Amino acid sequence: MTRTTPVKVTFDSEGVTLTGNLYLPGTAAATPAPGVVVAGTWTSVKELMADRYAERLAERGHAALSFDFTGFGESGGTPRDVEDPARKVRDIHHAVTFLAAHPAVDAGRIGALGICAAAMYMSDNTAHDPRVRSLALVAPWLHDAAICEDAYGGAAAVAERIKTGREARSRYDETGEVDYVPVVSATDERAAMPYDIDFYLNPGRGGIPAWPNRFAVMSWPDWLSYDAIALAPLIDRPTLLVHSEDAAIPEGARRFHAGLAGPKDIFWTQGTQFDFYDQEPQVTVAVDAVAAHFGRTLR
Repeated sequence: MTRTTPVKVTFDSEGVTLTGNLYLPGTAAATPAPGVVVAGTWTSVKELMADRYAERLAERGHAALSFDFTGFGESGGTPRDVEDPARKVRDIHHAVTFLAAHPAVDAGRIGALGICAAAMYMSDNTAHDPRVRSLALVAPWLHDAAICEDAYGGAAAVAERIKTGREARSRYDETGEVDYVPVVSATDERAAMPYDIDFYLNPGRGGIPAWPNRFAVMSWPDWLSYDAIALAPLIDRPTLLVHSEDAAIPEGARRFHAGLAGPKDIFWTQGTQFDFYDQEPQVTVAVDAVAAHFGRTLR
C-alpha cells in the first residue's frame, strides 16, 4: 500500500480554531474519495491513535481526517484538557463540515470512526447529523449510569467523583484556575485511571510530549452522566463495532449494538483495549474490518 503524507489543516468550531491532519489516498483519483472523520480515546491528542487509523484508511482509498478537539493538543480553546462530551460532539460536527467541503472528498459519502471513548461522541453526532452515512466503532467505550457504577466502584464512588468535579468547576468559575490530576498514574490515587497502563506511560507508545497526561477534575460530572447507550435507537445508518471480550466494557458494546435502529454488525476479535490503539495484529484487523465496512456502505 502507498504510504500517505498528511496535510496539516485548520478549521473553525464555533470560534475556536481546530488543527487536524488530513490523509488523502496516495494515488490520484478520477472522482472524489469517500471521507472519514477519525477520533480516539478520552483526553487524547490525534497523535495517540487517530492519526494511525486515519493513515491506514487513506492507504485503503479513503480521505481521512484526524484532529485535536477544542482545548487539546494543537487546537485552540480554553479551558485546556477538559473532557466535555457536548463540546467534543460539536467539534465532530464541524470536522464533518470541513471534510465534506474539501475538493478531494465526496460530500455524499462521509463516514465516522470512533476509537474507545470517541465511539460515544461519533455516535452522538451520527444520531443527529444526516451527512454521516456510515459509522464504525473500534474497541468502543460505551457507557450509561449502570456501566459507570460498575467501572468506577459503585454508586457512592461515582457520586463522590461528581461532587469533586462540581467543586472543581466552581473554583474554575470563580478563579479561572483548573484543578488537574494525572489521566494515568501508577502511584497517584487521584488519577483518573490510577493504574500502571503501559500504553499511556511508555514514551515509545502513548506517553509522548504532545499528550500532557492531565485530566481536568471538573470533567467528572459530564463524563459520568453521559448516556451513550441511549443513542443507539437514534442511529439508523449502517454501523460496525469491532471489539474483544478482553477489551473495555464489552457489555456496553453488546447493549449498544442491540439497540441500533439501522443495519448493524459486531465483529468480535482478540486483544486488550490498549492493543487496539497501536499493536499488531489488532490495528490491522480493525482497520481492515472498518475499511471493508465503509467500502460497502459508502458506495
